[in-house]
Amino acid sequence: MKHATLAMALVASFAFIHTAAHAEGCAKGAVVGGVGGHVAGGHGVAGAAAGCAIGHHEAKKKQKAASAAAAASQPAGK
Repeated sequence: MKHATLAMALVASFAFIHTAAHAEGCAKGAVVGGVGGHVAGGHGVAGAAAGCAIGHHEAKKKQKAASAAAAASQPAGK
């Protein structure tokens, strides 16, 4: 029964990802959070939701740092 709950949580998280706007980092975070939440006491859905939010946040930080580095490496006159 616990495996069925985990499978449903993963399917639900992927269904949400495909219906919403493409969120970088969300899929990976949802999988990791869902598994962690399931292992920590059967809270796979809550873990998947939190993992999605954290994964998206980390991806945005990485993207922002990369664009700042690219802007700093370009000459000032162009």
